[in-house]
Amino acid sequence: MNHKTVKIGGACAFIGDSLIGPRQLVDVEGMQYLVFDYLAEMTLSSFAQARKVNPALGYAGDFVEVTLREILPRCLARGIRLVANAGGLNPRGCAAAIEALARELGCAPRVAFIEGDDSLALLPALAAEQTPDFYTGEAMPEAIDSANVYLGALPIARALALGADIVVTGRIVDSATTLGVLIHEFGWSAEAYDRLAAGSLAGHILECGAQATGGIFTDWASVPDWENIGYPYVECDAEGGFVVCKPEGTGGCVTPATVSEQILYEVGDPARYVLPDVVCDFTQVTAVAAGPDRVRVAGARGMAPPPTYKLAATYQQGWRCTAQVSVFGAEAVTKARRTGDALLGRVRRLLHEKGLGDFERSAVTVLGAEDSYGPHAAPSVLREAIARIAVTHARKEALEIFSREARAPGVSFAPGTTSGSALTLNGRAAVEPRYRLYSCLVAKDRLPAPRVVIGDRQDSVAIPCGGEPVRPSAASPSAGPGSTPLMATAAAMRQVPLIALAYGRSGDKGDTSNIAVIARRPEDLALLRRVLTPERVRAYLAHLVHGEVTRYEVPGLHAFNFFMTEALDGGGPSSLRPDPMGKGMAQLLLGMPIPLD
Repeated sequence: MNHKTVKIGGACAFIGDSLIGPRQLVDVEGMQYLVFDYLAEMTLSSFAQARKVNPALGYAGDFVEVTLREILPRCLARGIRLVANAGGLNPRGCAAAIEALARELGCAPRVAFIEGDDSLALLPALAAEQTPDFYTGEAMPEAIDSANVYLGALPIARALALGADIVVTGRIVDSATTLGVLIHEFGWSAEAYDRLAAGSLAGHILECGAQATGGIFTDWASVPDWENIGYPYVECDAEGGFVVCKPEGTGGCVTPATVSEQILYEVGDPARYVLPDVVCDFTQVTAVAAGPDRVRVAGARGMAPPPTYKLAATYQQGWRCTAQVSVFGAEAVTKARRTGDALLGRVRRLLHEKGLGDFERSAVTVLGAEDSYGPHAAPSVLREAIARIAVTHARKEALEIFSREARAPGVSFAPGTTSGSALTLNGRAAVEPRYRLYSCLVAKDRLPAPRVVIGDRQDSVAIPCGGEPVRPSAASPSAGPGSTPLMATAAAMRQVPLIALAYGRSGDKGDTSNIAVIARRPEDLALLRRVLTPERVRAYLAHLVHGEVTRYEVPGLHAFNFFMTEALDGGGPSSLRPDPMGKGMAQLLLGMPIPLD
């Protein structure tokens, strides 16, 4: 038996993450690899905007100028290799910037970059074929700024085999950084599906940094030392087993609950989690304590990957602006709501006078008034609140008028009014491009093989075509009975909020959101199955969720995963909600009353 283990640290969760992760992990004894995730679903839209201004940009500059400037010499001295999707739309440019920094620091790492995800050249053919968006069924938009397929782990493994100290990729699935390392280290074949699924799960846990070590955990009050929260690392074996840990002396915690929340984060059907290298089944995964701040994860199973890639394209559709105004004093909520409505009314009149037409969309939310809770909001008397006014328009000059007028309430509306946040340097709310996402599936064999470039060498990496096509959306529940009527009325029942019985974690993919609900005690799972039906979840969140709710069971974690469509007002930068990515959806559901009788 191969007793070798590989130690991999998850050093970055998104483009705005803290520097403390890589600083901690580089000093962990025996650390071999650090992996970095910079690309959220819509990050490439901001890179596309930067590339319009300067074609040399389009990558995560902080990876080079902040993170590597801080840790590169120590990584090279300790033999720690780095894998990052920091290349964004320009992996070649990112690699060149790393090499320039290395020369400045007196280092000489071998830097590899991976190309092949850019799919702009394929769009005319897809448009001619009338390829619809697989989420909405809408036609492909005309003016697309970026189009990239989600590559997998095999090119990363090749780059490491060629001796790279640093591997830079563009768009990949987030977990591929870790899986690529494990394929390289253990020599896993492309058909070792159970091991590939286990390695993908390890990467899925690492990809969101401190979310696995107590960050955004349901029981946040029990998590110590947030300011020094530890970032996760895994110790993996050749069979695919692994233990989740954090550096000694750091804050946060690693428990079966913190790890279970992350396992189900942003997962649709846990029985068919689709990746380009493998389709994963996480339903029988277990997370068991293996010592203080150590959790052993096992039970992932894999199937052949689909013959398709997911393609994500970004395009601009008009402009958006969000202003915030703080209001203090008696009846703050009423004053804040009237402030938002009055501002919209004033600007609408000005737009009409200039022949610019109305806003495409507008929304007034009062932060502090529990607007997101809809009919479940608790009555309260607030003496301070924030009016948040979000608008979109096809023309930038219309929103420049809105931005200018958004400062006026401080002298002409309610007493106790002052500017809020979301301001530019000149004190005005920022007018920004409104980006949207178009997604579809494309056959892998319609694209050239991905390329690994290291020095003067360029290698193409053959990608297996895989098995049957798999649509990456909810189709039917994995298991579980339907709704069971409750015989007693709510008034006659003993009730507790769901948070008393379960942990919860939510996230987004476009306009869909998922909420993972994990029983605190396995014996409560039957009650939750009976009461927490898709119909009741849909009814409880009806003010936010306008599509379908599908419930999936995850027996290994004593959990359910609820997949909700049309749940985020368009999602990402298309949404006008304060929570456009559904991070608070689980918190809302955890307040749902659960009858005990």
